[in-house]
Amino acid sequence: MAKIPDNLRKHINGAYPDHTVMVGSVLPNGFAQFTPRGSIYVYDGDHFAMWERGLGTTNENLKDGSKLTIVYRNMALRESGLLPRGGIARFFGTAELIKDGPRRQAIYNGIIKHEQARDPDMKGFGVLIRVEKAEHITGEPLTDG
Repeated sequence: MAKIPDNLRKHINGAYPDHTVMVGSVLPNGFAQFTPRGSIYVYDGDHFAMWERGLGTTNENLKDGSKLTIVYRNMALRESGLLPRGGIARFFGTAELIKDGPRRQAIYNGIIKHEQARDPDMKGFGVLIRVEKAEHITGEPLTDG
């Protein structure tokens, strides 16, 4: 299992609104679909969490075990040397849907206030994404170094 580098955590968690975190899923027709997600954040060293409000095709196709790709871009991190080419980090993982219980509440509590305001009645559900691979745009593994 890959680790989400600690040196990227604050950048990813603070991405909205200046930087974009995109989540890619596979549609039934085989095409990839990427959508920007303000509700995604680093849950722990091995997982991302996001809140799914259920408004689009990602929700329709999201299931336990779904393969997801997370792409984070921040050009300032390229300039600082933290990320190479394009300031891009990619993460590949597997989804676990959290539809009830304390982990669902914990995921909701972890999303930014802007996203909580978009689902104040908590009609959505949590998604934990276990990261299996973390890499630069070059394909080299991400590290804390």
